[in-house]
Amino acid sequence: MNATEPTGRREPTARQRAESLKERVYISFTSLAVVLALRSHADETTPGAAAATLSIVVVGSLLGIFVADLLSHLTVHAKLPSGRELNHMIAVSTEALSVLVTPLLLLTAAGLGLWSTAVALQWAVVVLVVTLLVIGYLAIRRLELPVHLKAVIVLAEVVLSMVVIGLELLAHNL
Repeated sequence: MNATEPTGRREPTARQRAESLKERVYISFTSLAVVLALRSHADETTPGAAAATLSIVVVGSLLGIFVADLLSHLTVHAKLPSGRELNHMIAVSTEALSVLVTPLLLLTAAGLGLWSTAVALQWAVVVLVVTLLVIGYLAIRRLELPVHLKAVIVLAEVVLSMVVIGLELLAHNL
């Protein structure tokens, strides 16, 4: 292959990167809500049941987001998405599944007896919060802003994330 032939792989557009980040934020918060709820009942659940619950909720959420994306496309463009657009929608959804990997590994380790379900779920909370921080960093890394303004944006993200977590805990404890 010479240098003028296309490789077949295109760099994602800014809009596509934003869609991917947005979906990972949604799924991270969804996962966090489920893990927080499961954590409050860790003594009453098994690692397998917790993993199944988390997986079902995340896959269901991703399917819901996919349907919303499809309906939005139909509304805006008055036609079905092209093959490339549909592939992008599917890719964004399947990439967001990566949010599940570490929590499921932690629950698998609990299932193998390496630690309790409560410990696995607590570490899953930590991992999901860190995931949100990484997503926030990915969102701002290309901004042409001074470092102190980027720090303010990250701080605002952390504060808003803590508000979301607080609301999730409040809702669960009502």
